[in-house]
Amino acid sequence: MTVTVLLFASYADALGSSALQLDLPPGSTVRELVNRVRALGGAERLPPSPMVAVNERYATSERILGAGDEVALIPPVAGG
Repeated sequence: MTVTVLLFASYADALGSSALQLDLPPGSTVRELVNRVRALGGAERLPPSPMVAVNERYATSERILGAGDEVALIPPVAGG
């Protein structure tokens, strides 16, 4: 199955793209997707457990993904 991974700010800079298409086995979890992204060059900026949204809703690492899902990896935000 194919999912779209959206990358923002420092994650997009590190990986050189704001979006990726990943092919994953059916039944893959958010954790497995993060591990796949972490294996890409430049992904060392990803924390062990980044914030993730699936189809615009926050998701846990155990969330099972479906074909066509849109997964956003959300970097930490600072402000005041």
